[in-house]
Amino acid sequence: MALAHVLGVPRIGPNRELKFAQEAFWRGEIDEAALRDVASGIRQANWRRQHAAGLDFVTVGDFAFYDQMLNHVALLGCAPARFGFGEKLGLAEYFQLARGNDACPAMEMTKWFDTNYHYLVPEFKPDTQFSLGTAWLFDEVAEAQTAGFEAKPVLIGPLSFLWLGKEKTPGFDRLDLLDRLLPAYAQILARLKAQGVQWVQIDEPILALDLPAAWRAAFERAYHALNGAGVKLLLASYFGPLRENLLVALKLPVAGVHVDCVRGGEELAQVIDWLPATKVLSAGVIDGRNIWKTDLDAVFGRFEGLHLRLADRLWLAPSCSLLHVPVSLAGETGLDPELQNWLAFADEKIAALATLKTAFNAGRQTAAAALSDNARALSVRRASPRVHDAAVGARLEALTPAHATRNRPFTLRQSLQRERFRLPAFPTTTIGSFPQTLEIRSARARFRKGDISEADYTAAMQREIGHAVERQEALGLDVLVHGEAERNDMVEYFGEQLAGFAFSQNGWVQSYGSRCVKPPIIYGDVSRPHPMTVGWTRYAQSLTDKPMKGMLTGPVTMLQWSFVRDDQPRATTALQIALAIRDEVVDLEAAGIGIIQIDEPAYREGLPLRKADWPAYLDWASRAFRISASGVDDATQIHTHMCYSEFNDILPAIAAMDADVITIETSRSDMELLRGFGEFSYPNEIGPGVYDIHSPRVPDAADMTRLLEKAAQVIPPDRLWVNPDCGLKTRGWAETETALANMVAAARGLRSDARFA
Repeated sequence: MALAHVLGVPRIGPNRELKFAQEAFWRGEIDEAALRDVASGIRQANWRRQHAAGLDFVTVGDFAFYDQMLNHVALLGCAPARFGFGEKLGLAEYFQLARGNDACPAMEMTKWFDTNYHYLVPEFKPDTQFSLGTAWLFDEVAEAQTAGFEAKPVLIGPLSFLWLGKEKTPGFDRLDLLDRLLPAYAQILARLKAQGVQWVQIDEPILALDLPAAWRAAFERAYHALNGAGVKLLLASYFGPLRENLLVALKLPVAGVHVDCVRGGEELAQVIDWLPATKVLSAGVIDGRNIWKTDLDAVFGRFEGLHLRLADRLWLAPSCSLLHVPVSLAGETGLDPELQNWLAFADEKIAALATLKTAFNAGRQTAAAALSDNARALSVRRASPRVHDAAVGARLEALTPAHATRNRPFTLRQSLQRERFRLPAFPTTTIGSFPQTLEIRSARARFRKGDISEADYTAAMQREIGHAVERQEALGLDVLVHGEAERNDMVEYFGEQLAGFAFSQNGWVQSYGSRCVKPPIIYGDVSRPHPMTVGWTRYAQSLTDKPMKGMLTGPVTMLQWSFVRDDQPRATTALQIALAIRDEVVDLEAAGIGIIQIDEPAYREGLPLRKADWPAYLDWASRAFRISASGVDDATQIHTHMCYSEFNDILPAIAAMDADVITIETSRSDMELLRGFGEFSYPNEIGPGVYDIHSPRVPDAADMTRLLEKAAQVIPPDRLWVNPDCGLKTRGWAETETALANMVAAARGLRSDARFA
C-alpha cells in the first residue's frame, strides 16, 4: 500500500495567529507562556489535519517561532559568539539573534533558494562548536506522541546546514566543520530514537544545486556516520532535479529518498532504475510551491505501474514543504467561485494526497467522485475565456529591440540627470515606504469595508503623504518619496489594479519571522486598465521643490511574489507585466516626475538553481526590466532596488538592466556584498544600505559613516548614494526619524571630508 505524508506545513496558523502572538510578545503585551500556548495550538491543529486526512505520519519540527535554520542554530548550540549567549538559548535570546539587540546587529538574512522565504544565515568560524542546545524539537515530538500521533521529525541535513551558512573568518572553509558537526546530529538522532521515533526526514535541498566535488564527496562520509543512529532516514531533496547528484543521493545509506517530481520529473525513470530494492521512494507529485490544482488523473496514470512495483515503498507527498502556500481555501468567500475551483492551498493539497492514496490503495473507482471533480475543474480552466486577451498577445508580438533600450548610454544620461537635479555628493534618499501607522491601516480597512467614502479616504492618505514629505524635508533628505501610505503591499497594491490578477482574502504565507505576505494570483493575461500611482505621486511632488521619486514594483518581482499561472512560460507573463509597468512609467514622466524607482528585490531570487539554466532566465528577466524602464527621456533617472540576496555571481546581468541608480541591502553583511560591485567595476550609480530596517536597533551616525567609508573604498565616491537597506513600513516614526537623521548627518560629514572632495 502506498503511504502519504507531507514535508512540512504552514506554521503561521490559519489566521496568522503566530504573527500576532510574536509581535505581542515583542511588545511585552504577552509573556512567553502565552506565546508558547499559541504555538502549541497551531502545531496541534496542523497535526490533527494531517491525521484526519489519512496521512501516515504527522510532520514534527517544521514549526519555528521565526525560522527553521535559526531553529537549527539553537538546536545545535552554535549561536554566533558575538552575542555572548550560552549553548542553550531562551526564547528571548533566540529572537535577539533574528532581530538584533543594542549590542549586536541581527544575523544576516537571505532568500531560501529561489523562494520568497528568508532564512537566517548561520555564522561559522574555525572555533565554532556544536552540541545539543535547545530541546524544543524533542519537546514537540513528545507533544505529538502524547496526542496520539505517529511523529516524523524533520531536520535540515548537516551538509545543507553548513552550505547555507557563511564563513566569518577569511580563508576558512566551513566544510571543515563537518566532522565536528556530525556527532551533534548523531546525538539528536539517538535521542529521537529513544523517544520511539521510527522515521526522521532529513532535508538536503542543496542536492538540487551545482555542488563542488568536495561537498558531493562529503555526503557519503556524513551519512555513513549517521547510519548507525538506529532510526530510518528519509533523505529529502526538492526545488529541482538532482542531475549529477542523483547517484550520490540514491547510493547513500538511508532508508528512503524523496525527490521533487514536479520540478525534477524528467528524472523519474532514472531514479527508478537506480533506486535500491530496499529503499522507499517518496515522490513529490503535488506542487508545494504553487496554488493550482494538480491533475490527479495524470499523477495516477504516471505512477500506477510504479505503485504495483514498489507497493508500500512508494510514498506520496508534495514536492516540498507546504510552507510556501497559504493554509486553506475554507475562508475564501470573496474569490470568484470558478477561479476558486482551480486552486488548492495547503489543506486542499493534503486532501488531494488523500485522494491519491485512496485511488492507489483501494482502486481508482473508490476515489472516482473526487477525481472527476478535479478533472472537471481543470477542463473549465483550460477553456475559460477570462484567461486570454488577444490585445495583450498582439502587443507582445509587436515588441522590438528598441523597446528594451534607452536612447543614450549611461554616461551621457548621467550628465543630463546631474544637470537636471543638481544633487549634492552622497545624495540621500529612502527606498520608498514610511511607517504604516495604525491610523493608515485603519483608514484603509474602513475604506475597504465601505465605512468611509473614497473622498474621505483620499483626504486621509493625502494627509499622510503630506506628513511624510514634511518630515523628509525637515530631516534634510535630498530625494523624497511619498511614503506609500495608500499601499497594502508592494505587489498586491499593483496587482489589484492590473487585469489578469486575482486576490484571496486570507492567502497569507510567511516571508520571514512575523512578516507575512498575501501573493496575488496571476490567472490570465496581464494589462494595465488605468494609471495606478500617478495621482498620489503628482500630489506629493506638488508639496515640495525637491525631486520626488515615483515608486513602482518591477516585472520580475511582480512575477516572483505572485502565484503565477502554469499554463504558459513565466517569461511570457513577465513581459506582459513589463508592458503594464512601462505604461505607468511613461505616465509618471508625463506628470512631471523625473526620478522613477522600479523595485526588483526578487530579481536574484528568480535565478534558476543550476548555472546551466541561468542565461535563459537572465536574458528574459533583464529584457523585462528594460522594457518597463526604457520608454522615458534620458534626463529621467531610473532607479531600482534589490535586497537580501547574493548578487556577485550575476553582476553582468544586473549591469545589463541599465538602471541609472541601484540601491541594495548591505548593512547586515557589513558592506561585504558591495565588494563584488567594486571588483566588477559596476558602471552606474549605487546606494548601499547603511542600516538594517528589519532590526529595532538604531545605529548612530558613526556606524553609518564607517559603512560609507568602506563603500567608498570599492565604489567611486561620486557614484555613491546614501539610503537605508529597505523600505520603512514596518518601523515606527520615532526610530525612523532618529535613524534617518543619523544617516543624513553621516552623508553631510562625508561631503565635508577632504578625502572625498
